Formats: sequence, structure tokens, C-alpha cells
Amino acid sequence: MGALQDSFIASARRQPQATAVVEPGKGSITYGDLDALSDRLRDRLASLGVGPGDRVGFYVRKSIDSVATILGTLKTGAAYVPVDPNAPAARGAYILHNCAVKVVVVEAALAEKLAAELAALSATPSMLQVDGRKDAGAGLREALDTADRAGLVAPPIATATSKPKDLAYILYTSGSTGKPKGVMLSHENAVGFVDWCSAVFTPTAADRFSSHAPFHFDLSILDIHVCLKHGATLVLIGEDLGKDAPRLAQLIADERISIWYSAPSILALLAQYGNLASRDYSHLKQVLFAGEVFAVKHLRTLCELLPKPRYYNLYGPTETNVCTYHEVVPPVPPERTTPYPIGKVCSHLQGRVVDEHGVDIPRGSEGELCIAGPNVMQGYWALPEQTARSYFVSADGSAWYRTGDIVTEDADGCYTYKGRRDRMVKRRGYRVELGEIEAGLYRHPNVKEAAVVAFADEQEGISITAFLSSRDEKPPSLIAIKRFCSENLPLYMIPDKFQWFESLPKTSTDKIDYQRLKEMR
Repeated sequence: MGALQDSFIASARRQPQATAVVEPGKGSITYGDLDALSDRLRDRLASLGVGPGDRVGFYVRKSIDSVATILGTLKTGAAYVPVDPNAPAARGAYILHNCAVKVVVVEAALAEKLAAELAALSATPSMLQVDGRKDAGAGLREALDTADRAGLVAPPIATATSKPKDLAYILYTSGSTGKPKGVMLSHENAVGFVDWCSAVFTPTAADRFSSHAPFHFDLSILDIHVCLKHGATLVLIGEDLGKDAPRLAQLIADERISIWYSAPSILALLAQYGNLASRDYSHLKQVLFAGEVFAVKHLRTLCELLPKPRYYNLYGPTETNVCTYHEVVPPVPPERTTPYPIGKVCSHLQGRVVDEHGVDIPRGSEGELCIAGPNVMQGYWALPEQTARSYFVSADGSAWYRTGDIVTEDADGCYTYKGRRDRMVKRRGYRVELGEIEAGLYRHPNVKEAAVVAFADEQEGISITAFLSSRDEKPPSLIAIKRFCSENLPLYMIPDKFQWFESLPKTSTDKIDYQRLKEMR
């Protein structure tokens, strides 16, 4: 098994003139040029002390620069750590400090605020600033030119030969303690997943992949690395366009996307507001979705508007990437009201359904889905106890990752999702710990009590309400509390509603009564 960067390098050698990445409105880059640009970054990172086993962070909006950063980092033998540039700088600084990155590639417009937050944590990684306004990789190219002029030119080094167990990347997800936790994925984890995707979806160099998911989200692993393995073209879709249904629908047609992958909420928006019937989608072969339950009525509409592609429901937490899948064959019957199953376990993995003691339960009964195999993470960065709690060891000595998802298994080994074991929910494709939202709200000086509850929502899948009590007689205004949340929480964690009370209801043990809150909606 090779390293994650090896398949890209092979594609670049095989077809250097082919288009690797398109950044709509800014240009594109060929495989050969992307290989050369990532080589230059590899050499610069090495000159800054980066080597095998280190971490390199990037705080850059989705761009050709950020794709090159991923590849340049992997070529040094280090792991890449993507940070959400739209989240508060304090959160980004915590992540970069937590996993002790040696270098941060940062967008120049975001650098000052990030540097201040890192300094507050006494973190001092080297910073390489790129101008995010430049076209088609020019920002990174100019940053490397500037670094060359400022000192010695970085001598070229050989691309690292990463071992299967070496870390390839760390993705930070919502944490129940109020702090994000880093999921460590190795080259073995990533390459096993990429190879499985290659076998099931059979992409070719002629394909054009969407890149809708942010790079700190696990859906991006399929977008980037499956595409580059096969010499296909990756079409980047930025945050500004990603939720604008009419413009997004036009881009899919204009860019001749053939393999689409996103959270169901985006596809639901396209089905409702994208005016899909008016455009040419003859290039679209496959529609993949993951991250949350797809409401049947919106899936039905999408399949009616786009009946030709093959549809796949992919399931899996960041800790396993995709671990089960199910093909949805159009049309969706008019009488169907329940969501489709999450499907069978991927061929290179194993699954089982257990009770709270880790004992297998009869098929048809509800239990927790557990996964074993080469996709399963190495653990959580610097959280050995939490890592240990995430697994159970069976009688034969094999370790099984506890997904926290409750499922049933039918006679054919097909799983149906029933809900979560804990206070984690899926929202806009992200796993969100409600406790992390509460921890963020408690940072407001006027918040005395905070309790966050998720409710089913027919349009959005999940809506989140924050129940609060104030230290002052007059609570903060809606505008003020939303502004505070935007500065302290990622956008996908900001509650939809805020309700203020003199005090929150309590149980007999003086804990917040979440059941009562659910009834007070």
C-alpha cells in the first residue's frame, strides 16, 4: 500500500498537461504545474524544519493554494491539519496549538488575528502568508518567491516515503468537553478508503469531481484524493457559492460535473430552488450524499428532476470516513415516507450491532453500530482516555470503534439509522456536540445558564434552540447574542433560536431538565 500523495504524483507523471484543479472565476492548474508548485512548498516547509511525523496547518479559504498545501505537506512526510477559515480565529488557534503544528500556511487577510490568538496561547509556529486574492495558485507562488528573496532558496529534497501507519491528516470535530478534538487518520486509513471508492465508483480521467465540502470536513477526502488518483479534474466550490442554489445549479451544468458529493441539505436546496429542469446535466453520472439523513420528499424531487445519475447514500463518522453505503435506485416510490437505509458495510470493513455492554444483539433489534478495519482512525490527538472509550475489544482481541449511532440490521445485512446514543447531532453534514455549543454560550458574560436542544425539522433536518437565563434583568438582544455566537462558534453551530428565561427547569437532582425543555419549545 502506497502513501496518499503517491497516486497524485503518478497522475502528474502520466498526464502533466491535463487539468487538475479548476477554481471557477480564478483559473485552473495542470497536473504538472500543481506537482511543481507542491514540490516548491515541500522544499520550503523542509527548510522551516518540517519533516516526517510533524504537522502543518493551513488557515486558507478553499483554493488551488490550499490543494497545493495539502500535497506539499504530504510530500514532506508530515500530516496536514486544515482549519476552518470562517470559524473564529480563537478556535483555529486552539486547534493549531493543540496538535503543535510547526508551520501554518495562512491567508494574509486572516494572519494578524490568527497570530494574536496564537500568541495568547504562547504558540509560535512559523507562518507562511499567501494572498487569497490572487488567481490559480499565484498567491502561494508569490509567497514562495518572497521567501526565496528574503533568504536562502530552499534546497530541493526528495519526497518522503510515508509508511502505512504514518499520519496523513488530522481533522478536528466537535468535542463534548467544549473543545474540538483531533481525529488522526493515517495513510493506511486514507488509501484504503480511496481504493474502495475507486473500486465502487470507477472514476476515470475524463471525470470532473465537485469539491463542495470544506477541506476541514471529511467529505473532502473523497473529493480531493479520489479525483487526483485518477487524473480527473477537481472543481472547487467556495463558501460563497456553496449554498446559493441557483448559482450552484448553473455551475454544475457549466463545469460539466460528472461526480457530485455533498451533504443532503445542499441537494435538497438544489431540488427546491435550483431550477434544475432548465439546465443540461447530461454529464452528471453519480450523485453521492453523506453526513445527515436525506428527507425522502426532497430526495424524491431530486430524482424526478435528475433521473439519469446513480445515487448513493454514504454513511460514516469522521473516525471511519465512509463505512456503509446504499444505492438508491430512482424513482423514489410515492408511498415511501421513511429515509433510505445507510446500507451494507464496505467490503474492506466489518460491522456489528451491540448493546451497551458490547454484546451482539439479534438482527432487527436496535443497537449501536461498531466498525473494525483499515479505515478506522488511529485515535484522538493527545486524548488517550477518550480514544480508549471509543472502542471495545471483542473476545478474539479485535478492536471495534463505537460509532455512537443506533441502527437496526435486516436479514441481508443492511443497516437502517435510528438515531444517536449521545448528545451529538448531524447538522448540515457536520457532527455537532450540543455540549460544545453550550460551552461557547457560557463564555458570554451575561449568560447564567445555557442548555441546547436539537429538534427534528422537515426542511433543515435538524434545528437547534438555545435555552438561556441571564445574569442581568435584561438579557442581550437577539442581534447581540447572534454576533457573540458568530465570534465564538463555527457558523454551523450557531443556534437557530434563542429563548430566555429567568431560570431553566431542573430535575430532582438539580440538573437542567432537558426533557422539560423539549416540551417548552
